[in-house]
Amino acid sequence: MLGQNQKYHNFDLYPEKAVEGFHAAQGWKAVLDTLRAACGENGVLVVECYPGVQKEALLTQLKKLGGALYDAEACALSDEGYHARIDPFLTDDRVFGIMNTLRYEDVFEEEKLREMRGKVAGGAGLRIVYGVGASLVTRGDVLVYCDMPRWELQCRYRAGMPNWKTDNAGEDRLRKFKQGFFVEWRMADRQKRRLLETADFWMDTVLPQTPKLVCGAGFRTGLRKFASEPFRLVPYYAPEVWGGQWMKEVCGLSDREPNYAWAFDGVPEENSIFMRFGDVRMEFPAVDVVFYRPERLLGRRVHARFGDEFPIRFDFLDTMGGQNLSLQVHPLTEYIQHTFGMHYTQDESYYILDCGEDPVVYLGLREGVDGARMIRELKEAQSGGAPFDAAQYVNRWPAKKHDHFLIPAGTVHCSGKNTMVLEVSATPYIFTFKLWDWGRLGLDGKPRPVHIGHGEKVIQWDRTESWVRENLVNRFETLREGPGFSEVRTGLHEREFIETRRYTLSNAQTFDCAGSVSMCNVVEGRGVVISSPCGAFEPFEAHYAETFILPAAVKEFVMEPLDGACMVLRAYVR
Repeated sequence: MLGQNQKYHNFDLYPEKAVEGFHAAQGWKAVLDTLRAACGENGVLVVECYPGVQKEALLTQLKKLGGALYDAEACALSDEGYHARIDPFLTDDRVFGIMNTLRYEDVFEEEKLREMRGKVAGGAGLRIVYGVGASLVTRGDVLVYCDMPRWELQCRYRAGMPNWKTDNAGEDRLRKFKQGFFVEWRMADRQKRRLLETADFWMDTVLPQTPKLVCGAGFRTGLRKFASEPFRLVPYYAPEVWGGQWMKEVCGLSDREPNYAWAFDGVPEENSIFMRFGDVRMEFPAVDVVFYRPERLLGRRVHARFGDEFPIRFDFLDTMGGQNLSLQVHPLTEYIQHTFGMHYTQDESYYILDCGEDPVVYLGLREGVDGARMIRELKEAQSGGAPFDAAQYVNRWPAKKHDHFLIPAGTVHCSGKNTMVLEVSATPYIFTFKLWDWGRLGLDGKPRPVHIGHGEKVIQWDRTESWVRENLVNRFETLREGPGFSEVRTGLHEREFIETRRYTLSNAQTFDCAGSVSMCNVVEGRGVVISSPCGAFEPFEAHYAETFILPAAVKEFVMEPLDGACMVLRAYVR
């Protein structure tokens, strides 16, 4: 099933960067000793927590420091009051809510905060304020931030963790994710941004029994390092009903899952980064880099356009030996803005990294399609009627390795079985309107959510076979060629802000960042070495199928194949 690239077996599941000159504490004893030394016997220690940090486990350890304890969350609205504030943003939908502008101040009561401030200020000895919103009470003498990556939060939701101030431990994980995505994480990130520059310590809380603590200066030095040189995110993988077997072998994954469908190897909002301080490796949300040095990472014009949001996403969709993805469509820009409060939409493309027997991509509509009839048959199929005949309405394009299918929002599409897709996308990544899921259940035994009502409002009915062939299938243009080198523009469509270039290299070549952050993937060959012509960073190595990020601050870089030749796909903002 797998192509010749299976022989490499050099995919790095644990990429990290060393941060020199700082020491990290590991384990509760070392962490508590560090905090005790920093705070003394009469100081105020503030421990701010991202929602999802295991508060009771934290409290058990903080008690060992002695002194008075103050739970900041006692100053929040009641659970009922909190939900009265956030429920308008959650909606009744299982998947989609509305982006909000709430801050912690909107869900904490100022009178209670003032009362707790008075108690803390009037107390004696060591005083510890802890929990979500602790820094609203006081800055204190020592401020610790307990951080948490999004993927770990999702794992905890699956394991039964409820949302913050919500009695929903047994709730559908999609609804938990929705509350996190649209409400909790937005408020928490707004508070985190305020503390990035000033917190005295930053804590890795992924392993509750083995916390890791580094001084704020060390953490910020690490963030600056990531924002200034090539780096990789820590990839994560998940099974799904349609998933395949390609990543399991090429990426060296465990056999404990029946398949791996998704791989996020380039999504800073969800992925982590590893920083190494001596013999301690710490895990932090990659989005911290975006929040801390957005202009250096993204580039001035990209920062001006997107703020501190990372606009490009790379991920894998593996159906090798699996099944078709759901038939789907993404919202138009105005629809996502007016309906969900998002700034921009999920334009994307499928780059075929590898394929098996008889691979196809469903893309665009057949000529002469009756739209009303198609929607009627989709709804009837979803209600238990005859299965939807996708081939009657949607084009099926034969696919081969290194094809590139462009998918501007509003285009009906999906990948068929036996394809290994590198998805190049804008980052509002949950806004997929499934139209038909082939009548199957998800791995949890429940029907996967389908949103025909949203989909029918955004389908572009004029994107039929002739238009798709002319505009969306292998729109390759050779821009430069020379000895041992070629540069081919592979997309994207003019409606999409992402530009993609494919470089074929058999010797070293120099490139310019063009004022934009770049996301890249080694799509052929053993790997590539990225270096700085002026020695601004140490040479960086990326292997087959690995995604890596080039900050705009790099400005100029050299790419050279590890051995023989390689191909690299690069995406950046036009």
